[in-house]
Amino acid sequence: MDILILLLALFVLALFLGVELITKVPPTLHTPLMSGTNAVSGITLVGALMAAGTDASPSLVNWLGFIAVTLATINVVGGYLVTNRMLAMFKRK
Repeated sequence: MDILILLLALFVLALFLGVELITKVPPTLHTPLMSGTNAVSGITLVGALMAAGTDASPSLVNWLGFIAVTLATINVVGGYLVTNRMLAMFKRK
């Protein structure tokens, strides 16, 4: 039970930290930073795949892992699409 409270507190702390960091980024830096964080989302995707595919864990962990896989995949694909669109603006016509 203590580990659950610790993990919940860590999640809430990460949530607040993420919101603070995102709101402080100016719009001109958003797209380059988004393309750079695709690597972090790729690491999240690997961890989510490990959580979704475990046999010994309860089914709640498997479902949360599946949701994390879906959201991380959407984030990675969307980030690469935005990066590709941004880089296309600099190509000569």
